[in-house]
Amino acid sequence: MEYRLRGMKMNLNILLGMALSLSPWHLVHAAPHLNGIESLKRLEAQVKEVAKKAMPTTVSLISPDQAGSGSGVIVSQDGLILTAAHVVQGYREMIVVFPDGKQEKAQVLGANESRDSAMVQILGQGPWPFSEVGDSDELKVGDFVVALGHPKGFDPTRKPPVRFGRIMTRHGIGFLTSDCTLIGGDSGGPLFDISGKVVGIHSHIAPDKSINNHAEISGFKRSWEKMKSGRVWGALGVDRRADRNRPILGVFLITGEGGAMRVDQVPKNSPAEKAGLQVGDVLLKIQGELLRDDQHVQEVLIDYEPGDEIKVVVRRDQAEVETSLVLGSARLMRRSRR
Repeated sequence: MEYRLRGMKMNLNILLGMALSLSPWHLVHAAPHLNGIESLKRLEAQVKEVAKKAMPTTVSLISPDQAGSGSGVIVSQDGLILTAAHVVQGYREMIVVFPDGKQEKAQVLGANESRDSAMVQILGQGPWPFSEVGDSDELKVGDFVVALGHPKGFDPTRKPPVRFGRIMTRHGIGFLTSDCTLIGGDSGGPLFDISGKVVGIHSHIAPDKSINNHAEISGFKRSWEKMKSGRVWGALGVDRRADRNRPILGVFLITGEGGAMRVDQVPKNSPAEKAGLQVGDVLLKIQGELLRDDQHVQEVLIDYEPGDEIKVVVRRDQAEVETSLVLGSARLMRRSRR
């Protein structure tokens, strides 16, 4: 089978050209490095293997009214599909089109719209081809990735095009970027690491089509059971800081030495006050997850809703204290300086 890379037949010369065209900044941070013809040959073989395995699992998703289409990837034998929330927003069912043209009906399950993440379930009898889910937290800037999808929708004259590139940035709040060229219709399609595991789902496609956002698979994992159960929450395409319905701890933090997040204020009647948090506490964990910084706090909270009860661990007087906290809503809390 012939695969195509950005519209060109993929061969060693193309891979070599891409490697030589990388800027020194990319080469410094690249992982892995390319050291000679043999490493390029191995890379070519890896990309071909990823494409071969991923091709049958990369599907087109078409709305019942034919008003729009996107892409998705099957990640379980019983037909669970991961896609972007904006692909399925407003629909209860979708038509799944396989690369060979076969069609199946599917039910839209849940979505974490703040992460632009959603799940769809094939209704027909399996088993279905599927791709294994990987770990996006292990990705580094410069890592090689492979993108598939159905640009401009399903096309019976060709297989899903294969795009090859590298990780460009790691955002935080659950998104990363790559230089894989994507266009409309690719949204919701899979991003694979070089071992062939799904590490992201195509989200926002940039106007120049060359630096594109992907929802990290780590975010899907945190929201997995809620989405699978049919829950829909969050705000699609809204800056989290501007989302007045986002969940909050109800406490104000300042970052101290070594990145420690110390409680600076505990507003009256806030979720934090009701949970017994105190000024001077150092926030350590939410739901058992060790926190790195204040951005990590927001990334964890994005998977919850106001009213959800979570476990919070703080350090107080050299001891760790765990307490239950019911998340509040940003619109109900205003900062007051004493």
